[in-house]
Amino acid sequence: MALTEVYWDHHIPLPRLAPGLAKIIVALLALLCFVNSYDGEFVFDDSEAIVNNKDLRPTTPLSNIWSNDFWGSNLSSNSSHKSYRPLTVLTFRWNYLVAGDLHPVGFHVLNIILHALVSILMIDIFAILIGGLDYDEKGWIVNHAPKTSLLAAMFFATHPVHTESVAGIVGRADLLCALFFQLSFLTYCKAFNTGSNRDERFSVHWVVVSLSLCAAAMLCKEQGITVLGVNAAFDVLLICNVNVYELSQKLLLRKNGFDVSEMFRMGLLRRLALMLLGGLSMLYARWRIMGTGPPAFTEVDNPASFAENVFLRIVNYNYYYSLNAWLLLCPWWLCFDWSMGCVPLIKSASDWRMVWLLLLWCILIGLIGQALCSQDIQRRRTLTLGLVLLLVPFLPASNVFFRVGFVIAERVLYLSSAGYCLLLAYALGLCFCRCSKYRRLLCIMVLALLCLYVVRCALRSHQWRSEQSLFISALSVCPLNAKVHYNVGKNLADRGNSTAAIIYYREAVRLHPTYVHAMNNLGNILKEKNELVEAEELLSKAVSIQPDFAAAWMNLGIVQNSLQKFEKAEQSYWNAIRFRRKYPDCYYNLGRLYADQNRHVEALNAWRNATVLKPDHSLAWNNMVILLDNTGNLGQAELIGREALRLLPEDHTIMFSLANVLGKLQKYKESEGFFLHALRINPNAASCHGNLAVLYHRWGKLDLAKKHYEYALKLDPEAPGTRDNYNMLLRKMDQFNRSLP
Repeated sequence: MALTEVYWDHHIPLPRLAPGLAKIIVALLALLCFVNSYDGEFVFDDSEAIVNNKDLRPTTPLSNIWSNDFWGSNLSSNSSHKSYRPLTVLTFRWNYLVAGDLHPVGFHVLNIILHALVSILMIDIFAILIGGLDYDEKGWIVNHAPKTSLLAAMFFATHPVHTESVAGIVGRADLLCALFFQLSFLTYCKAFNTGSNRDERFSVHWVVVSLSLCAAAMLCKEQGITVLGVNAAFDVLLICNVNVYELSQKLLLRKNGFDVSEMFRMGLLRRLALMLLGGLSMLYARWRIMGTGPPAFTEVDNPASFAENVFLRIVNYNYYYSLNAWLLLCPWWLCFDWSMGCVPLIKSASDWRMVWLLLLWCILIGLIGQALCSQDIQRRRTLTLGLVLLLVPFLPASNVFFRVGFVIAERVLYLSSAGYCLLLAYALGLCFCRCSKYRRLLCIMVLALLCLYVVRCALRSHQWRSEQSLFISALSVCPLNAKVHYNVGKNLADRGNSTAAIIYYREAVRLHPTYVHAMNNLGNILKEKNELVEAEELLSKAVSIQPDFAAAWMNLGIVQNSLQKFEKAEQSYWNAIRFRRKYPDCYYNLGRLYADQNRHVEALNAWRNATVLKPDHSLAWNNMVILLDNTGNLGQAELIGREALRLLPEDHTIMFSLANVLGKLQKYKESEGFFLHALRINPNAASCHGNLAVLYHRWGKLDLAKKHYEYALKLDPEAPGTRDNYNMLLRKMDQFNRSLP
């Protein structure tokens, strides 16, 4: 159903470009905004979704991506977030295969290309929503609003709120979802390209293809199913030319004129029924895959959803909507995470922030009124479809149908921003049409806005290049967000700046007194600084708040062991294992506790459990060899050492320990081979040079012994025993030389 030429379009001060050239310009703008993120690191959620996700590895069966969630956890697990996005994970796996490794450049480049492609397709989407559905003889869409659709697409390509979706690799879920969303919509439009009399004919085949593409969008991100709502609105408003306001009046007042047979004749009810059936089937399949249970979120994730007062819950939800609207209007204050106190709850009707949600609803009601009641058919359809594109994709994040696990997430605005960009371009078109005497000023304002968008995108995508810059950028936006301080502290600790990390961890605990992960990490650093009493207090508090926090139990056990509270330490270790049965590091530390108490058999059993759960646990293997060596069980120590090296053939610490055992067993040649191999891997190991010298000393190769004693003393002049052994060797060599004739 085509409309006439859009009357405000020719007033927009843009050249009327050929379709191909317009798309090239939009693509170049999209690339310009985000190209500086192409060589960024894996940051924030990328660690869990990509770096630590075994489903990306070629060694993992491909079938795993269909049974695991987006983060690599089994969907049936209680800890799973139930994010089922196998097609997105499949593209991550493809990136891994192409690069042969987890190199972030390929991941970033594909994200940027996908955003450019989505921005290009937005021109066609906007052209249909503004100017109606019309095809030329070659089957191409005729754009009746080329300037408006180009301007809207330029706004979309450069909008800074997209930075998280493009520069953050996990944002690919939103990019792919948007791409299949667009293809589903365009395919649905194709169903009416069946001849001149489109009111009576449509292709069921193309409707089914559209439903399939909707399913693909949903397999990239759950938000993809909302395309069915956009398709239905497009069908009602543009294909069937239904005036919603007049129709509602007839239904409410029971006036004559509403003819259901007309709907049947145009096929609307059949198409809506087909989409409803398809949508319900997808939701049912998704529910079954999810394990028929929703994900479990905590109050920290979405505090408003846990408010006991229904009124305050609704008020806070609406306040979140106003903040999302503000991010679209003024995308300057952007943050990677908006939880944990970043947005304090509204707790009374007298809170001044109530103004914002009231303002939001005044604007929305005004727009909806204009969309429904306007006598101008072009304005009515453009406003209505723009609002549909703005609001419908946002519904899954609105907390209306189910609780979501976030306060605000910039990624969820990727599709909704298309509706905003359409409404913005339409508003500017009307301004140019009606305020011709201010044309120059309006031109400057539009150019300035586009330039600001590009600059903000470039600045923000640069911040997304590393975790350090990303986390620090959030401090000025959300200074009350405990998670921001936690992440800054963790990044500093990972880079070895534990003193600065302590400051941020303490602030995180101050802002959120029950933040157990911050307590755990702070306790760990204090443990390393030998501030054991405070570390014990923090870790004890963490496990009292969250009794199933296995890592905190293990760290508490380490601290208690250092404080010689052996019984408590042992109990803490067993608590950790009770809550996480497959916990090799905890078995390793339990073994160390038993070794310190000379409970050798129990120590060996604990370390053996660690190696069963994690065959490449080098420390557990090495400790078993050393303990057996120290207790005189040289034969068993040799067997364990050889077993370990079969699994870890390049581990120089195990080679060193095994070489010591073989030397004591007088297997000098074999022992020498392991020592030399270990030194090739780690040539500056003073202890290895020293023990190899002892081997040569026993073996009678005194010159070689002297050489390696001297290497060892050069590397570590204070090495225990090495100086004495070296002096003993010199005396022996001197006696030997004097005995010669």
